[in-house]
Amino acid sequence: MLSTTLLGCSQTETADQTATKQEAGTENGATEQPSAKKEEIKTILFFGNSLTAGYGLEPSQAFPALIQERIDSLGLPYKVVNAGVSGETSAGGKSRIDWLLKKPVDVFVLELGANDGLRGIDTESTYNNLKTIIEKVREKNPEAAIILAGMQLPPSMGQKYTREFGEVFTRLAKDEKVYLIPFLLDGVGGNPELNQADGIHPTVEGQKILADNVWAIMEQVILPETAE
Repeated sequence: MLSTTLLGCSQTETADQTATKQEAGTENGATEQPSAKKEEIKTILFFGNSLTAGYGLEPSQAFPALIQERIDSLGLPYKVVNAGVSGETSAGGKSRIDWLLKKPVDVFVLELGANDGLRGIDTESTYNNLKTIIEKVREKNPEAAIILAGMQLPPSMGQKYTREFGEVFTRLAKDEKVYLIPFLLDGVGGNPELNQADGIHPTVEGQKILADNVWAIMEQVILPETAE
């Protein structure tokens, strides 16, 4: 569960594979000379928790893999890397991100914070951790487009905390000027038919809706000339 997931597309690889390739070239004292076509392929890094990893499902059924399928169907030069880890918090992500930035990233999708909310972690701590992750990505990849996946909590967490938690994402998107998916689980959260038995993780059909929610923003980034 705590390993990054491999998507079912030929262009898609895990974060482990991406970094290992780079390290192998350095150790051998040789630099790979990619073809002109390979040089044009851009990387989309999905950095998240079990929602990104596709907990309880095949990796090919998780929404990052479904995004890769759409990209491939459009003939776009993008490769998706799924760096989802089940149970990840914003603090864990802050500690893990440096290793994942060993190779260039063109589009970075940040999907963390839900586990913070379920554990009742201070919302300012979550905000600061996510902000630090964004800053680290920009330090290594100044031109990268960054997409933040917004999250909401059930009312059972308390009205005040629930409101402050939701504001973490809208405030961060505004402060850091990043793209925002208003609510990643829109249309899925709270629907028993679209969630697994635990009531938290989406089913296959639920993941398809997540992919729709992500694509609504993603297409503005990778298809700027056609997005409305």
